[in-house]
Amino acid sequence: MPQLGFGVWQVPDAEAADAVGAALEAGYRSIDTAAIYENEKGTGQALASSDIPRDELFVTTKLWNSEQGFDSTLRAFDASLERLGLEYVDLYLIHWPVPEQDRYAETWKALERILADGRARAIGVSNFHPSHLQRVIDESGTVPALNQIELHPRLQQPVPRAYHADQGIATEAWSPLGQGKDLLQDPVLTGIAEKHGRTVAQVVLRWHLQIGNVVIPKSVTPSRIRENIDVFGFELDAADMGAVEALNSDSRLGPDPDDMNWLG
Repeated sequence: MPQLGFGVWQVPDAEAADAVGAALEAGYRSIDTAAIYENEKGTGQALASSDIPRDELFVTTKLWNSEQGFDSTLRAFDASLERLGLEYVDLYLIHWPVPEQDRYAETWKALERILADGRARAIGVSNFHPSHLQRVIDESGTVPALNQIELHPRLQQPVPRAYHADQGIATEAWSPLGQGKDLLQDPVLTGIAEKHGRTVAQVVLRWHLQIGNVVIPKSVTPSRIRENIDVFGFELDAADMGAVEALNSDSRLGPDPDDMNWLG
């Protein structure tokens, strides 16, 4: 899996084909979508119209909360494949644990079936706390390949990252740039960016890469799409890394997975 991918959260389906097409043209080979994003069809159109061989692409999609359960997961996965126009995905994720519903362990068994059938090359989860992950591992014996969690300089998630490292689970960051907000105006990050002659977004993405996170920045602006992938020509030094680490305030932009039980 490429360490730097392209996310399409909040990209309307009508714009997804152009956005993903621009990303592929810029050099991205990993695309992250989800059923709830309602843009799998547009994403699939971009993949189909590109001349990039399928085995050079890495496509991730996710199961929505209301479809959890063994049989319903299999049906939802079939629907996602059809919308994407693909015979398989490279990674299939449970989007949230939804603890009140308490079906994620059963749902994981369906993902194991999908993996065994070769229709997903890898399976994982999103927004799982270590306690949720441990239950999946204990009950199934199968370790998720990846956990996609909210992670940015103000929510650095050291405990989940350490747990993932111990278990051999890749850490993927959603909202790696903190959804823009005021993070990109932070004076510490601005100073580091000026030091390297880079943008703040490039500095934050470079920080993610250097601590080992997989990242999926989203943009529909071609210039920003190109900027976000141009992060391999410089390196943050120890002082830079320490300064970014000091920005952590455990501040979430999204819900805590223990409290997120939305099915709609």
